[in-house]
Amino acid sequence: MSPKSEKKVPPGQEPIRAILRWGIDHHGISNEIPRISPEKWALTVEGQVENPFKLNWKEFLELPHVESSNDFHCVEGWSVLDCHWKGVLFKTIAERAEPKKGSDYVNFECSDEYTTSLEMADLMGEETMLAYQLNGKPLAPELGGPVRLIVPSKYAYKSPMWVTKIVIASWKLLGFWELRGYNDRAEAWKNMRFDRRLRQ
Repeated sequence: MSPKSEKKVPPGQEPIRAILRWGIDHHGISNEIPRISPEKWALTVEGQVENPFKLNWKEFLELPHVESSNDFHCVEGWSVLDCHWKGVLFKTIAERAEPKKGSDYVNFECSDEYTTSLEMADLMGEETMLAYQLNGKPLAPELGGPVRLIVPSKYAYKSPMWVTKIVIASWKLLGFWELRGYNDRAEAWKNMRFDRRLRQ
């Protein structure tokens, strides 16, 4: 057994090599992988904020960026270890937008019409980012490129791919998978996979 496979992972998870599953299981809500060239991509940030704004690709890359290595956990039971991401911290986006008092939730919209939401407090960590590179290469469309959210402590359905809009609000919406019975907290290390109330 390799050192990577011996690494501790959350309960119910098994380490895999990325080429086995990652990038082939999820083809967008419409069963097609969105293929957006960086030149045509834009990010809209709006809602209950003092400074709504929109960024094109060049403007996005001009923001301060960070790099971070962490593991990626899918609710289906597999984990890809030691992913090296490069991107813009979510808190950099939030600080620029200046959320109004009581705006404690963030709703994400994607180019394939996927949605999810998180609490603002869950997004302000030093590893939570809008990523545009993985392992030194531009993020491929199959993995959510040109830009996806990465929230390492949660299952991957809380790390939406192909992000195009961020809505900061005092209310939250249950996203695509949450409405279908997946746990809204999605804490990987607490094995929070399903919400039985919604699955009945």
